[in-house]
Amino acid sequence: MENRTQVTQFLLLGLTDDPHLQVPLFITFLLIYTITVAGNLGMLLLILLDPRLHTPMYFFLGNLSMVDFCYSSVVTPSVIGRLLTGNKVISYNACAAQMFLFAALICVENYLFTAMAYDRYVAVCKPLHYTTTMRSSVCVGLLIGCYVLGLQNACVQTGEAFSQAFCSSNVIHHFFCDVPPVMALSCSDKQVTELVLVYDVSFHIFIAMLVISASYIFIFGTILRMRSAEGHRKALSTCATHFTAVSILYGTVIFMYLQPSSSHSMDSDKITSVFYTMVIPMLNPMVYSLRNKEVKSAFVKVKNALISLGLISDKSPGKSRRKYK
Repeated sequence: MENRTQVTQFLLLGLTDDPHLQVPLFITFLLIYTITVAGNLGMLLLILLDPRLHTPMYFFLGNLSMVDFCYSSVVTPSVIGRLLTGNKVISYNACAAQMFLFAALICVENYLFTAMAYDRYVAVCKPLHYTTTMRSSVCVGLLIGCYVLGLQNACVQTGEAFSQAFCSSNVIHHFFCDVPPVMALSCSDKQVTELVLVYDVSFHIFIAMLVISASYIFIFGTILRMRSAEGHRKALSTCATHFTAVSILYGTVIFMYLQPSSSHSMDSDKITSVFYTMVIPMLNPMVYSLRNKEVKSAFVKVKNALISLGLISDKSPGKSRRKYK
């Protein structure tokens, strides 16, 4: 206990010590975070405002947007602030809180993708029973399950990481308090803890990928039996966007977490972490929603409503030409 209480704060080294890269990184991360906030909150607002998007699919998409915004906000603003001020110190409690929130939200996202895969399976394979199968109570139950499992994952990850003795160094070779770089500071015997962490992450990924894979097998089987070319195209388009988002997330998480700390390269981990903490939350609204015709239609509807209320002006070229003709 004496060794564990010696560390009251940590020093985050960040992405680089090169002073010439501080300003470009600050501008880049600020731009990414701005797009992330605008994309995810904008998508959430569209889903709330348009009654046509009050369906199970968009219920999960709306929650995905909210989770993307939250877990990006757990990391990115603090990184931007440190690049701006140069202050790399984070308290012990703040580090634990950041790890807990990030572990919870990334796991919630994992299971939201699973729920969305099940929703797509019902929509493609059992379209006549879709409204009765994906009723409101089922969707809410699935969502609650996502958050419960996310909290369980956060408790295990944070509890195991901060049960270690930090007596050799308080310098974290990373830009936020993630499990692998914090575990690297431990001077305790980490073998059992590493096994617990690997088994915990493996369990959540295995369950999610099992459900997603089974859903895709049934979906592709149904698609092969379809005679309509339009049905083929629509089903494959839905699956392609979901599969892209899932592959990006799971590929980076597996690379990051399912290996012992001795195999981690801090520099490669930093690059991977930038991708899944900042880039993925920015890409998800584009990959998953902005290509959707219903979302585009909802955006046009909301825009026209705001124009009619005088809250924004219509500055389209066509309108300008007709006005001065």
